[in-house]
Amino acid sequence: MIQINNLSKKYKDTDFYSVKKLNLNINEGEIFGLLGPNGAGKTTLISMLSSLLKPTSGSFSINKLTYSENQKELKQLIGTVPQEYALYPTLTALENLMYFGSMYGVKKPLLKEEIYTHLEILGLSKFSHQKIKTFSGGMKRRINLIAGILHKPKVLFLDEPTVGVDVQSRNAIIKHLEKLNKNGTTIIYTSHHLNEAEEFCTRVAIIDHGSIVVKGEPKELINDQQGAKHLEDVFLSLTGKALRDYA
Repeated sequence: MIQINNLSKKYKDTDFYSVKKLNLNINEGEIFGLLGPNGAGKTTLISMLSSLLKPTSGSFSINKLTYSENQKELKQLIGTVPQEYALYPTLTALENLMYFGSMYGVKKPLLKEEIYTHLEILGLSKFSHQKIKTFSGGMKRRINLIAGILHKPKVLFLDEPTVGVDVQSRNAIIKHLEKLNKNGTTIIYTSHHLNEAEEFCTRVAIIDHGSIVVKGEPKELINDQQGAKHLEDVFLSLTGKALRDYA
């Protein structure tokens, strides 16, 4: 589904590459986890694959469509759920979702049906006419997710989709994503919740300093790392325990 060849990104006025000659293939129907410390290059990689950021060099294709030749078609094929809330706080949940759905070209009757279906599944139906600024963090995360899937994308990019939410919201989000995946959506997901990634992902890649350190099935990586009992043990062994705060 996704083929990445020597993909690199160097931001202006920086001395280093955020993503450096990265190669990766992701199969159709996978839930693929991109894991790494702060500043490892995860968000930059997702931004390039989502056609939000132009690569410095290298190439990639999604469902055989390339960034250089099929940018418009690519944007219709994919859905993106960013780490930051991409919502208008003074609009209601319904108004936000109608707006984002129409941007993807979903016809109004079908769009409303899709919106109410997702709101019901994620426990938000009774809040559809309330303004986003009144919502809790978990409610905003769920609306953020719905906004990215209304056009039924073939590939869904998720950047920290459960960060800062309560256990119930996290459970609802993960269950909904698993259902989408079973219905044919390929998912690419970043998270710092390694226990969640261990259970959720079919395969993962650990990224550090813009390059892939290791990739494989979570259980396989745990078994291959001496003394590891969980994916977190593998992660710390390969990326170190030093703090990665950056500004």
